Amino acid sequence: MSNQSTVQQVELQIEGELSIYRADELKRALIEPLQKDMRLVVNLAGVSELDTCGLQLLMLAKRTAAKVGGELQLVAHSPAVLEVFELLNVAAFFGDHLVIPTSAAS
Repeated sequence: MSNQSTVQQVELQIEGELSIYRADELKRALIEPLQKDMRLVVNLAGVSELDTCGLQLLMLAKRTAAKVGGELQLVAHSPAVLEVFELLNVAAFFGDHLVIPTSAAS
């Protein structure tokens, strides 16, 4: 019998705005799984808008994961997310691989 604990993975897909208007709803969805020592994979492909409040929520989730020994991974960054990450130079904070579409690189 192995003593290794397996971390459960939870996937969250965010659609629409990641903004102040959805802050309460999204805070719970982002933070609660991390409090249960889970790996949270957040798919950002459907995010149509990211404001500073939404960015702060993602940063809070990343800090919470580090604090409790969980893991947060952001994947499939939408053009709206990429634009804000690039504008504010925060990609390194999250440490996730960013794929910039060819059309955006031109």
